[in-house]
Amino acid sequence: MRRPRWWAELSLIGVVYAAYTGGRLLVRGDEASAVGHGLAILRLEETFGIDAERPLNRLFTDVPALGIPADFAYASLHYLVTPAILVWLFRRRPARYRAARTWLMLSTLLGLAGFTLLPTCPPRLLDPGHGFTDTMAYFSAYGWWGGEASAPRGLGGLTNQYAAMPSLHVGWALWCGVLLWRYGGTPAAKALGVAYPLLTTVVVMGTANHYLLDAVAGAAVMGAGLLLTPHALRLAGRLRGTAEAPPVVSGGCETSTGERIPGQRSVSHTADDTSTAAR
Repeated sequence: MRRPRWWAELSLIGVVYAAYTGGRLLVRGDEASAVGHGLAILRLEETFGIDAERPLNRLFTDVPALGIPADFAYASLHYLVTPAILVWLFRRRPARYRAARTWLMLSTLLGLAGFTLLPTCPPRLLDPGHGFTDTMAYFSAYGWWGGEASAPRGLGGLTNQYAAMPSLHVGWALWCGVLLWRYGGTPAAKALGVAYPLLTTVVVMGTANHYLLDAVAGAAVMGAGLLLTPHALRLAGRLRGTAEAPPVVSGGCETSTGERIPGQRSVSHTADDTSTAAR
């Protein structure tokens, strides 16, 4: 399969990411409803005893040797590893690139729909009485992020802090992990493919940026995107085929793609009549 043009891919990814980022800002939900959704998720987890984010967050807060690296990981790896995997696929696995890119884009857009339909307050922004500490604010002196958000200092107002459900940190990490496992080719790459999404899941919960169910939803979104990818690729292939199809040459007539056969017949009959008249 021919490798896509790099500049076209860069433009496409840029447009989708800009739409995703802008969409996140435009769909900021009401604070009261976001807090309500967050508390509902927390209560559901408590009912089933799966609120693993609370003890993890306490551990990361009490042990700076865990909390500070986790904050750095949360603030950076999401934006470094995912593009690196895209570039690696584009250069080393071009036959797999288009499907992987489409999978990532579809899943990201599904995640945006989730932020729109279910704005959710992360654990770190709940009332302190619920037992969570915002580790990124707590350890902000050690990093480039501000105390009000995971964004760089002074840019906290440019983020949607109620976009916790689903966790695309976990979703994108799972995407990276699957591709490393399938196409990495070495035991080290496969091990990294398993470790990276698991580590990301622990990090997003330990820093109180997500609930466990946010992580589960992130994985579900990636699964839905994967199921939709073959259909999207077939549709894109048909559209490309229609746009790139050459003219049809038939019966001495050059016609455009999709021209009706009766039209060709009429041209052919006219030519026959002219020939008969000449005789």
